[in-house]
Amino acid sequence: MSENYIPSPSDWVREQVEKIEETGTTRSVGIMDRPVVLLTMRGRKTGAIRKVPLMRVEHDGVYAAVASKGGAPEHPVWYGNLLADPNLTLQDGTESWSAVAREIEGEERAAWWDRCVEAYPPYAEYQEKTDRLIPVFVLEPATS
Repeated sequence: MSENYIPSPSDWVREQVEKIEETGTTRSVGIMDRPVVLLTMRGRKTGAIRKVPLMRVEHDGVYAAVASKGGAPEHPVWYGNLLADPNLTLQDGTESWSAVAREIEGEERAAWWDRCVEAYPPYAEYQEKTDRLIPVFVLEPATS
């Protein structure tokens, strides 16, 4: 997934992606002093490669992606990208692998939501700021 890359229009996202690519590790950046992972996916409208650093939420080798957008009333753009094409590349530290995103709900979401808030407590505040239920995806290793 290296062809047709379009950097984010958001300065902080673009700068973090550039730093990760420059250093080769997600450990070179953070959000509020917390670790991040890097998701590389296809844009649903352009078909181009898009990259976004997200909070690192991991449990037993499976990761979560929280579409919080800081508690904004709308989902982040990458949410729609993963719905359109759930195949992505996930980078944690210097390791990268293929993964598949699956939006979760019900009891599974509740269990993961607790893990997400434990990894990044502001998620609880973000949920209070918005009327939408903040979506959570699990990012499971792709099977060949």
